[in-house]
Amino acid sequence: MCIQKNHPRLSLRRQCRLLSLSRSTLYYTPVGESAENLVLMKLIDRQFLETPWYGSRQMARWLRRQGHAAGRHRVRRLMRKMRLVPIYQPPRTSQPHPRHKVYPYLLKDLEITRPNHVWCTDITYIPMRRGFLYLVAIMDWATRKVLAWRLSNTMEADFCIEALHEAMARYGKPEIFNTDQGSQFTSFEFTQVLKDAKVKISMDGRGRWIDNRFIERLWRSLKYECVYLQAFETGTEARRGIGAWINYYNEERPHSGIAGLTPAEAYETGCGDEKLAA
Repeated sequence: MCIQKNHPRLSLRRQCRLLSLSRSTLYYTPVGESAENLVLMKLIDRQFLETPWYGSRQMARWLRRQGHAAGRHRVRRLMRKMRLVPIYQPPRTSQPHPRHKVYPYLLKDLEITRPNHVWCTDITYIPMRRGFLYLVAIMDWATRKVLAWRLSNTMEADFCIEALHEAMARYGKPEIFNTDQGSQFTSFEFTQVLKDAKVKISMDGRGRWIDNRFIERLWRSLKYECVYLQAFETGTEARRGIGAWINYYNEERPHSGIAGLTPAEAYETGCGDEKLAA
């Protein structure tokens, strides 16, 4: 199915919502990086999945050992553009938006045993044949089910808010919503949606990849099983391929962490990770 700009009954906004696309993706053009930088970004993305503690200095060293001329400052800029934050980040090297409120982390020692107790979200970089997109997903923590997702060619908060609205319209609301401290999630517009719904907001410690580990595992599986096996040419192709994989992940892919159930089965039966493990 493709977007029809002159559809007689469906607006562009409605079509994008039905296709899980941010409206910005409708006007997708390759993001302005050189061909050489796009190659480096793809290499960095793959390596970061294997070594998420690599900062720009270590990543630059690794790239040079692979035969690529890449200085630390160049790698640091690319990693920031890709939204890659190493696990053990030196203090205060990357800050949330200075005017945005940061909320405390609420999940420490919390037993999460049921659907809609805690939701989490994250953004990842999706390489294209001649550019890249950003993907946001919202996941139910206990059952690993992907509740909503959106693609965008910008890092504005709009596509994250669209995914949040869809998840809450389809599945109700969680008690707690956990994010990292990225400016998209600390923005007034995003947090206000949660506050209006009386949802408690939780945010990871800066650079603590482990706090959002389940959605990080989702990215690893998605990239190795879908994105890296295909060379998406357009936003529509990416949406179709990623959508098919997420449907497979939710409906068909059994998960050892939830007693061999699929995320959809665990969500529908009300079985969470801790309860099944016990």
